[in-house]
Amino acid sequence: MTERKYTCIICPQGCEITVTLDGEEIVNIEGNTCQRGKTYVTEELTAPMRTLTTTVMSASGRPVPVRTSATVPKEKLFDCMKEINAVTAPKGVRRGDIIIDNVAGTGVSVVATADGE
Repeated sequence: MTERKYTCIICPQGCEITVTLDGEEIVNIEGNTCQRGKTYVTEELTAPMRTLTTTVMSASGRPVPVRTSATVPKEKLFDCMKEINAVTAPKGVRRGDIIIDNVAGTGVSVVATADGE
C-alpha cells in the first residue's frame, strides 16, 4: 500500500487529502471536508483534466489570450498546444470568438478571452 497527499484546489478550504492506493486501486480517501474533494482526487488519479490558457498571435502581430472552453485530458495538452501554435487569430477577433473548434480531437474549443486588434 502507498499513500499520496493532495491539496484540493476546488474550493478555498484547500483540504489536505490523503489517498491510500493498492497498486492502481484507490483503497481510501480521507481529509476532504466535502464530496468535491473526493471527486477531485479520484479524477486526478484516474483521468486528470486541465483548462489550457495561453496566447495565439493575431494577424496584426500581437498576442491574443485564449483558453479552452472546457477541460481537456492532461495527456492531450501538448497536442492542443501544437495546434494552437500553428494558428493565427484573425484581425478584429473579439472575446468569446472561437479560434479553434475541436482542438486535438477533444471536442473542446479554444476561445479568445480578450479583444484583439
